[in-house]
Amino acid sequence: MNPGLARLQAYPFERLRALLADARPAPLPPISLSIGEPRHAPPEFVLAALARNLAQLDSYPATRGLPTLRQAMADALDRRCLPGMGSQVDPERMVLPVNGTREALFALVQAVVDPTRAALVVMPNPGYQIYEGAALLAGAEPYYLNTTSANRYQPDLEAVPREVWQRCQLLFLCSPGNPTGTILPVGYLQKALRLAEQYDFIVAADECYADLYLDESEPSPSLLAAAKLAGNADFRRCVVFHSLSKRSSMPGLRSGLVAGDAALIEKFLLYRTYHGCAMPLPTQLASVVAWEDDAHVRINRALYRAKFDAVLPILDPVLPVERPDGAFYLWARVGGDDAAWARALYEHSNLIVLPGSFMARTAHGENPGAGRIRISLVPELSQCVEAAQRLRRFLTQRSALDTGAPAACVLPGA
Repeated sequence: MNPGLARLQAYPFERLRALLADARPAPLPPISLSIGEPRHAPPEFVLAALARNLAQLDSYPATRGLPTLRQAMADALDRRCLPGMGSQVDPERMVLPVNGTREALFALVQAVVDPTRAALVVMPNPGYQIYEGAALLAGAEPYYLNTTSANRYQPDLEAVPREVWQRCQLLFLCSPGNPTGTILPVGYLQKALRLAEQYDFIVAADECYADLYLDESEPSPSLLAAAKLAGNADFRRCVVFHSLSKRSSMPGLRSGLVAGDAALIEKFLLYRTYHGCAMPLPTQLASVVAWEDDAHVRINRALYRAKFDAVLPILDPVLPVERPDGAFYLWARVGGDDAAWARALYEHSNLIVLPGSFMARTAHGENPGAGRIRISLVPELSQCVEAAQRLRRFLTQRSALDTGAPAACVLPGA
């Protein structure tokens, strides 16, 4: 058996299920704010395209995908990631369809890591656990970059020892970040690319939340743009991941893309040809119309902005939490044992949130997720407001118990 299997840790949601297994929730309708699963209605025109093409399930799809799909993906990347720069992404050499970013993030690590050279894969902490699992199963060691309020939730590249960069084969970045929502600026991305050139490694930018920025005038910059602006027109050492899961609220479609350095894409295609993970033709054809349209994405962003606008005023008086740059999470400090806190909230309010320590590892003397929770604002607006009101009541009552004051059972306007 692959020895890396013995080192895999339980996924955060498995740990959450175990945490709540014997808990007794309050007699209220349950609201889950734990999983980052978009629940906005999928675009009708994408569903219609999927339905129109179901008969094409009678054919094996090609791993490279349809030329029309690769063109739609390249055009979408040019519009979103490289605005005003013309056609930069070559649909024949620089882009591949994938079955969601999770599958592609894992597969890329298997394709590019050379385990005979004591490989390191450097990644943000807390972060998406697939980065860690993919590294271990590829025979590499994870190296964690703690993201905290002290470094504005940006992995501190300057603090990484030289000997770590010398062993690094792949650096994962995520912008907007999960769970912090922090957007990495162009200068930061260019610093990462300079290090990649100096020490000979690949930068893999997980940009699956890239279309969910909260300031309509300030889209999150892409690694592709950072490379282009630095004179790296071939996107050397760059790989980016995008998905329709967040962009179009279609997580069940399992449709995404990988794009960047043509030499890397060529090798990744070879790996995927053997991996056997071609996208079904109806999914490809539905994806074409989704990538071609940006109007539904603007609507999607507006829906998330409305949730933050409604929820934050309710929570501000009782919970230290900031509006993020992007994505749809609140990364809130609760202090103490975040797992016990999440269980108590479930029992009091029938709300499910994700303990921050479940998303992070103890590294460099701390677990940067400890004492925090991730709140995922994916339910409809009314449910998010109801959840915020329950959370405020819970915090108010806990505060009253801590101070010995009478607990308020009902808040004005709640």
